[in-house]
Amino acid sequence: MDSPPALPPSHPMKTLRKQWLEALSVLHYVLAVMFLGPFSSFLLFFLLYTPLWFLSILYLMWLYLDRDTPSQGGRWAQFHRNWWMWKHQRDYFPIKLVKTAELPPNKNYVLGAHPHGILSIGAFCNFLTECNDFSQRFPGLQSWFCTLAGLFYVPVYRDYIMGGGMRPVSRASLDFILSPPKLGQVVVIVPGGAQEALYAAPGQNCLELQNRKGFVRLALRHGASLVPVYSFGENDTFKTKTFPKNSWQYLCQVIFKKIFGFTPCIFWGRNLFSSNSWGLLPLARPITTVVGAPILVPQLSVPTEDQVDHYHRLYMEALERLFEEHKESCGIPASTRLILC
Repeated sequence: MDSPPALPPSHPMKTLRKQWLEALSVLHYVLAVMFLGPFSSFLLFFLLYTPLWFLSILYLMWLYLDRDTPSQGGRWAQFHRNWWMWKHQRDYFPIKLVKTAELPPNKNYVLGAHPHGILSIGAFCNFLTECNDFSQRFPGLQSWFCTLAGLFYVPVYRDYIMGGGMRPVSRASLDFILSPPKLGQVVVIVPGGAQEALYAAPGQNCLELQNRKGFVRLALRHGASLVPVYSFGENDTFKTKTFPKNSWQYLCQVIFKKIFGFTPCIFWGRNLFSSNSWGLLPLARPITTVVGAPILVPQLSVPTEDQVDHYHRLYMEALERLFEEHKESCGIPASTRLILC
């Protein structure tokens, strides 16, 4: 049999069983993100031409009747957040959660998670699972991770991500979560989105943020505090092929993103059986997600552009301070600067 998954250099010795559980847990995450949607769509279409065609019809009817659920609170399952697999996924890299300030449960929050990376592994594990005890470290808070609204039309996949606490990054969905009388609600948004995935490369800390102000406008409408979050090491989990902005390859990626909502990044990790071979398993690199202090904002039903710009500027300054204060303890050279595009 081939050798087991290689151990991360910073980890103590693990049993062979533990190594395999970690590798398979991470592989499950990658395959679910990348292939569950296409596979379930193909299966639904395929069943239409088999004696089980009625299953597809019944599910499509359910899909229609349930179409508004994602934007109206959705459905989430506590067992999904506590699933044992997430702790193995945490240990594979490993993934850590650093709390720098209290987030009182008598307010709502909009967390800006940076960087997007390829698969947003750090933000997912720390805010959508209990692998690092989010609910104990931030008592009284309920976190929701917001992603592309189009994913909630993909059969089966929509139910899987809804069960974990994902919500569409649409105005109706976000307003529903943050509207009174609910308090202690945490909306996690990746402002850089699919565009920022194009900058995901080992050793790089480049964010698409200068013109991303929708999350600030959302926070102002609801008086929800803004919280900067940075996952150090997120961009190191895959090797990537990036292209200059003036190249035809980059132009094709941008056009594809505008049409389909996500970016066709070129990336690779390691093989399940060997750390020296190409594969889809991420590289075992430490990820440390640092949650900054909240930025208090007023509630303005119709914020002006000047008000949005002011709090957007405060947010970027706070994010840069967070990066500078924690970069060296997270293995980033002192000379490295955060680049905001």
